[in-house]
Amino acid sequence: MDPKEIKERMKIPRQPMSEQDPAERVKNFYEVPHGYTPEQAMEEAKRCIQCKKPICVGGCPVNIDIPWFIRLISEGKFVEAARKLKETNALPAVCGRVCPQEDQCEKVCVIGKKAEPVSIGRLERFAADFEREHGEVAIPDIPNWTGKKVAVIGGGPAGLTVAGDLVKKGHKVTVFEALHMPGGVLVYGIPEFRLPKKIVAAEVDYLKRMGVEIECNAVIGKLETIDELLSNGYDAVFIGTGAGLPYFMNIPGENLVGVYSANEYLTRVNLMKAYQFPQYDTPVIRGRRVVVVGGGNTAMDAARTALRLCPEEVTIVYRRSREEMPARIEEIHHGEEEGLKFQLLTNPVRFIGDDEGRLKAVECIRMELGEPDESGRRRPVPVKGSEFTIDCDVAIISIGNGANPLIPQTTPELRLNKWGNIIVDPDTGRTSKKGVFSGGDIVRGGATVILAMGDGRRAANSIHEYLTTGEW
Repeated sequence: MDPKEIKERMKIPRQPMSEQDPAERVKNFYEVPHGYTPEQAMEEAKRCIQCKKPICVGGCPVNIDIPWFIRLISEGKFVEAARKLKETNALPAVCGRVCPQEDQCEKVCVIGKKAEPVSIGRLERFAADFEREHGEVAIPDIPNWTGKKVAVIGGGPAGLTVAGDLVKKGHKVTVFEALHMPGGVLVYGIPEFRLPKKIVAAEVDYLKRMGVEIECNAVIGKLETIDELLSNGYDAVFIGTGAGLPYFMNIPGENLVGVYSANEYLTRVNLMKAYQFPQYDTPVIRGRRVVVVGGGNTAMDAARTALRLCPEEVTIVYRRSREEMPARIEEIHHGEEEGLKFQLLTNPVRFIGDDEGRLKAVECIRMELGEPDESGRRRPVPVKGSEFTIDCDVAIISIGNGANPLIPQTTPELRLNKWGNIIVDPDTGRTSKKGVFSGGDIVRGGATVILAMGDGRRAANSIHEYLTTGEW
């Protein structure tokens, strides 16, 4: 690309994406952003200057060929762009919606040094949606069966990525999912207004059409152990069971009626459709005033969900300042637009109940920031004598999750770290047990969808090598 064309492209402003009005969307569970039109997508794609050394690719955990798929969009070749994405990403419509591109591919975009970076995530979403909505989804050629079978434990982002990559290499893959629907955190954790479940279902259907078998309601560790899987015809196993064990604060009153973990609250609403009760028969306490404890993406998901169910007030209580909040800036912005309130530099010390054991308030204490802790963020320190009370009838605890313990309990050969996460070779996903690989949140602790998918891609390549060579 000649310098004159580069200069012209850099003059093109970043294309905005239309959204539901905040006053309307807070009343429903429909998706907030509407997505690009074809004209907007082509205009945004023209902002990419097609760098000779595209560092954006290195910023992507699954190494999508970003310049290539964007160039195809700029030429109006939307279906071809989607198929280029799917060469390395089994879930592009999901990633285009929930990946933190601002901290990954877009963060290193060359355009971003002088202007706003190219909207890589929005373009990914556009291409994947266009292919699906126009009935152009095509199944790639699948090679003849190699004679090898792989069991994937957990149907979340890591497991689905492993399954998709391995079936394209000719191996037979069965995904064992403990819940009644595949998708993992994509279906139980992320709200409908951020990631419509029909999108997840379509991505899963694509994998099924490629030949991936999925067994739901299959709790490995109870139904079968890993040793039994390896003895019953499976040549390798991938563990992608996630971080589904919620952490609590261990303060008085956490057993009161109305105190939820974010996992339970979001699972009831997202997977079990509590927001449509009694049409769906899993209820959730809606409450009039809701407090959400935490500052990450899961806390924001819980808070923005509660805004749609609660008639009065939803407040985020976070022990650090706004600058330290790990949630995506976009999610915080959307929450503020929808009326979410923030009590920053604040931490709960006890939950207060009424005579019937129901939550009625939370006592908090003000915090100030001290020296940095092991995370690199300044440690919050209580301010003596600063206690105060917030009235609430629902509290949602979102301070992190631990590793699902069931598989390690039934597979003692697996090496674990002090938090109960499975220890793996970071380059291959190999565990301490022959033929067993792992990745995603069961290894990392709570992390992002795309990092789990990156783990899945690396593990799939290693599993293929192991099945091909027999070397461990």
